[in-house]
Amino acid sequence: MPAPLDSAERVAAGRAARRPEQLLLAFLGEFVLDADVGHVPSAVLIGLLAELGVGDAATRATLARMSRRDLLAKVRSGREVAYGLAPAGESVLREARGRVLADEPFAPVGTGWTLVTFSVPESQRDLRHRVRATLTWSGFGLLRDGLWIAPGEVDVASALRPLDGGLADVELSAFRAYEIEGFSATRAVRSAWRLDEIRAHHLGFLEVWDGVEASDDPLRDMTALGADWLALLRADPRLPAEHLTDAWPSGRSAATFRRLREVFVGAARADLLRRLGRSGAPVTA
Repeated sequence: MPAPLDSAERVAAGRAARRPEQLLLAFLGEFVLDADVGHVPSAVLIGLLAELGVGDAATRATLARMSRRDLLAKVRSGREVAYGLAPAGESVLREARGRVLADEPFAPVGTGWTLVTFSVPESQRDLRHRVRATLTWSGFGLLRDGLWIAPGEVDVASALRPLDGGLADVELSAFRAYEIEGFSATRAVRSAWRLDEIRAHHLGFLEVWDGVEASDDPLRDMTALGADWLALLRADPRLPAEHLTDAWPSGRSAATFRRLREVFVGAARADLLRRLGRSGAPVTA
């Protein structure tokens, strides 16, 4: 096994792949959702993401975009700006938390398969993108044009809830399906998902985090770990074990995340409180 990456290497390893929004969602889901921290000054958020290689301008632009999408609630006191969760953002993170903290986040829920087909007017490409992203997060893969498939019994209504009523112009149908004896779903699985890429996502996560024992900057590292975990959950659709190769690495990934979260999170929360206590410098967003 290769030596674990040191602190600077962990930051550098994920710098190109971690998007500012993903980092902010990881931070908000872990430290703000259902926590008594109030609104977080933009100076704290900008400083934290700077430690993770994100420039000030990119963080400010992401905060503004998330506010426009009603994921964040922005408040201003004089020249100081702070951000908290808006109802839509709270809904998205609460929906995600169940899987983030699940004991078996890569195992299908229930048996069989869930099928979805939908159509969105050509004039609403942004909505089409949001539906596709929401389905992907819920484990769906594109089986063929217009037909999406997910392992297990996906609660489609709950999965689409983060779209917050934006489905009025979407023609969408959902079905349950089961394999017929003699007709394995393996070909469908290999058509809808690229197993080599899913495996590579797990191995990339383990390359960064497996073997790590401690942190000299727990808030930064917990945020990075959370962002990498969200990306891995999005990449892995929870396929049944019989359709996967031997020594599939998802169990190691889940064990690594649970272990490191336990190591990081207490110290990270204390670190956040210290930063909030020093966050009085005026900032203009």
